[in-house]
Amino acid sequence: MPSKELASPLGETKVPLLSRNEEEEEEQDLTRKVWIESKKLWHIVGPAIFSRIASYMMLVITQSFAGHLGDLELAAISIANNVVVGFDFGLLLGMASALETLCGQAYGAKQYYMLGVYMQRSWIVLFICCIFLLPIYLFATPVLRLLGQPEDLAVLSGQVSMWMIPLHFAFAFQFPLNRFLQSQLKTAAIAWVSLFALLVHIFVSWLFVFKFQFGVIGTAATLNFSWWALTVGLFCYTVYGGCPLTWNGFSMEAFSGLWEFVKLSAASGVMLCLENWYYRILILMTGNLPNAEIAVDALSICMTINGLEMMIPLAFFAATGVRVANELGAGNGKGAKFATIVSVVTSSIIGLFFWMLIMIFHDKFGYIFSTSKPVLDEVSKLSLLLAFTILLNSVQPVLSGVAVGSGWQSYVAYINLGCYYMIGVPLGFLMGWYFDQGVMGIWAGMIFGGTATQTLILCLITLRCDWDKEAEKAKLHITKWSDRKQQQLS
Repeated sequence: MPSKELASPLGETKVPLLSRNEEEEEEQDLTRKVWIESKKLWHIVGPAIFSRIASYMMLVITQSFAGHLGDLELAAISIANNVVVGFDFGLLLGMASALETLCGQAYGAKQYYMLGVYMQRSWIVLFICCIFLLPIYLFATPVLRLLGQPEDLAVLSGQVSMWMIPLHFAFAFQFPLNRFLQSQLKTAAIAWVSLFALLVHIFVSWLFVFKFQFGVIGTAATLNFSWWALTVGLFCYTVYGGCPLTWNGFSMEAFSGLWEFVKLSAASGVMLCLENWYYRILILMTGNLPNAEIAVDALSICMTINGLEMMIPLAFFAATGVRVANELGAGNGKGAKFATIVSVVTSSIIGLFFWMLIMIFHDKFGYIFSTSKPVLDEVSKLSLLLAFTILLNSVQPVLSGVAVGSGWQSYVAYINLGCYYMIGVPLGFLMGWYFDQGVMGIWAGMIFGGTATQTLILCLITLRCDWDKEAEKAKLHITKWSDRKQQQLS
């Protein structure tokens, strides 16, 4: 309510001075809040970027060792990694992201005991899912034949895929462990164990390929060692004193409420899968263009740059999910809103920086990968679309992180399906073939039709969100999922 002093001249002279002091205090208070929130955010983002790059480098190193064996071996490893492993990687990673909602909110509500139970439920669900996904590995050769791959490549890729089955089951345990630790801000442990796994991978790759000369099968087997080293490392840290509040041993409670857990995990899996497969479709559509060799080479270079840069937004995706879930679980709706704003602004600034780099060096960065003049010219043409893809991807994953932290996975799955596959893919097809714009048309249609529309919708949902109401929902959610006996004891 306005003060009565406003009606007097004395009051009018006092108000500006008081307002100025209050504005200065508010500015200082806002600066302090931003600084505190940024520290919390980067406490997760920094190690997350490092651990994601370490995991990415394992695949790069494997392909590099395979490349020294021959073109067929390199192609087999690439198909096994990108097609066979890539398919279930996205699904299992998405399903494990349900823990970001459950563990994040439970940690914020100080229901520490339930974090360990949630992780064990996730292990059970993902392990069963791995069993159902086994035919992807067992019948990789006939599937690749149906997709039109040459006989020798289909057979060798199938053999490689069979040797990657232990890696497949490692995902079921490593992804939940990662989310479990991440939700309670144990990110430094994840980074150190990731470094250890990367060193193990380098050593085992040298040992199997150069020392023992096990060939392409040995190259594929190295991923099993490194990913299981990562899994065992995280498990040992968790069990042997790293998480005294949240790990109380194995519990039979993990087998209760599995169906509800499956539904939430499935929604998370579908949500991230639809995003993960979208740009794979872009490469597939480009490969079907007439005389597509140069276009595919140029697009692959751009996608490699985009893939490396995406480690940063994906780290913000994880960090935003944790911060929003923690604040909502603590009943602090305003804190969740503020965490969202800081994360979106920070990621957008980083995106603008990389957008400027691509725009400035649009005709230079292609030299990292190729010296072919036609390919370099095509990369220069595509650089504008690459720049805007990076810019959009600096916002979209953060908003997806908000969705995960808030438990909106099922809604976002429908949004992704509509934007990506009912708008983006058809528009890309029309621009590429009907309007004869080639790879530029396909990519532009999929970016501005699918990604931009999805980002806009998520922005509107986030802006219109009633955060206090979401905090109340989180409280009800925690009550629903928590163990009643444990609640009574507390």
